Amino acid sequence: MRLKISHTTRYTFDEPVTSGLQQLRLKPRSRRNQEVVTWTMTLDGATHEVSYEDQHGNTVDLISFDRDCTEMSVHCEGEVELTESHGVIGRHTGCVPLWLYKRVTDRTKAGPGVKALLKKVEGGTILGRCHALMPLIEKAVAYETGSSESDWTAEEAISHGKGVCQDHAHVMIACAREAGWPARYVSGYLLMEGQTEQDAMHAWAEIHIPDLGWVGFDPANQMSPDERYVRVAIGLDYAEAAPVTGRRIGGEGEALDVAIDVAQQAQSQSQSQSQ
Repeated sequence: MRLKISHTTRYTFDEPVTSGLQQLRLKPRSRRNQEVVTWTMTLDGATHEVSYEDQHGNTVDLISFDRDCTEMSVHCEGEVELTESHGVIGRHTGCVPLWLYKRVTDRTKAGPGVKALLKKVEGGTILGRCHALMPLIEKAVAYETGSSESDWTAEEAISHGKGVCQDHAHVMIACAREAGWPARYVSGYLLMEGQTEQDAMHAWAEIHIPDLGWVGFDPANQMSPDERYVRVAIGLDYAEAAPVTGRRIGGEGEALDVAIDVAQQAQSQSQSQSQ
């Protein structure tokens, strides 16, 4: 399956930005079952400084605000070819040791809520227990758009009983690490059924399973990622895989608008372009 993605992030400010830097983790990389065919980034009100690979293997673009700008936008567009993997990414690679993904962060610290969920999990294998976790998480944290804050912890999502895909991923990761399994956060794009327009990227978790390697789990949709999922960035939690992070001086009165469009590219069109 080939997906065409368009992603625009636009900031407007009541007061000019004096200076500032932002890290962008918006560019997917070609990996197992995922080939980036084309990808472009266009900036308005900012200048591209450098691209580099972070400790998790994510592509990071560092940009600077143009001096005294009152509006800044980042537009990404590209096509990604995907094949079915049933969520299996495979063996662990990269410079980060596998044990690091057992490390507890503030967002994934297990408290009473996480521990109570783990007690309900049934299954004889780690893989089976991970699959059994997803419906328990969905029941404990009802999906509700705009219901949570970006800095919520797994425990806060459980205590409020509602959240979004980011919260589901943090709860899944917290449960996994409490059980002693390496786990990581994934941000990316998802082709949704019946709609192409979206207002945010998607998020899910990956857990390292013996003999399989990394396997994805998406509690928000009760499944392992298939060929509709595009992996963009990974981290210990949202903070390390966030699409945009940074600091600035000035720019009071910020307003943010995000527009994402994910659509399947027609087979005949994608074939003709590849010839």
